[in-house]
Amino acid sequence: MNKFCVVTGGTKGIGRAIIEKFASQGFDIATCARNNDDLHQLKQALTKQYNVAIHTVKADMSVGNQVAIFVEYILGLNRPIDVLINNAGYFIPGKVISEPDGALESMIDTNLYSAYRMTRGIIENMKARKSGHIFNMCSIASIAAYPNGGSYTISKFALLGFSKVLREELKPWSIRVSAVLPGATLTASWEGSNLPEDRFIKPEDVADAVYSAFALSGRSVVEEILIRPLLGDL
Repeated sequence: MNKFCVVTGGTKGIGRAIIEKFASQGFDIATCARNNDDLHQLKQALTKQYNVAIHTVKADMSVGNQVAIFVEYILGLNRPIDVLINNAGYFIPGKVISEPDGALESMIDTNLYSAYRMTRGIIENMKARKSGHIFNMCSIASIAAYPNGGSYTISKFALLGFSKVLREELKPWSIRVSAVLPGATLTASWEGSNLPEDRFIKPEDVADAVYSAFALSGRSVVEEILIRPLLGDL
């Protein structure tokens, strides 16, 4: 049986690149997104290209009961979960002192609570086997505030803290936890920026780094993956 990888928010950007990387290595995939058409396109393309199973569920990971629906679907597949990649998230630029009311709550719901709820939902599957690897998609914003980062930065600092706590808690079960901290990556978040492509990290580079960390022996864990554009942060 193929190994099994779960990726939240997997139809675009870094999530899509990660799914393609793991599928290319023979992993069956489960993923979710808010748009059914995007999920259908992903499933059609990758099933044909890699001959693996692609399981998809429409779900908004900022909503607790929809996370629960995705978790229930995954557990219903009755598969050992080898990898969980908490990738779902989004960015609204702004300043803490002037951003719209609700910006913090919205980004905490999506960037932090989705990972918290998802992990709690599937962790017994990994603990039962004393095996598994969890990746949390943090950001350069997890370690350094920057202008116009606002509540996004707050949410990503919190996600890195969640990763550090989870790393300590899961040692007794030999479950690895890695925080991924990419800088500016060429995804939809940067559409309309008018910056040249070579100033951005390629999503595929993030995916390669994630897979490389997973591929280490079970005796080692990469706790943090920090990736920046070659010429520095934007």
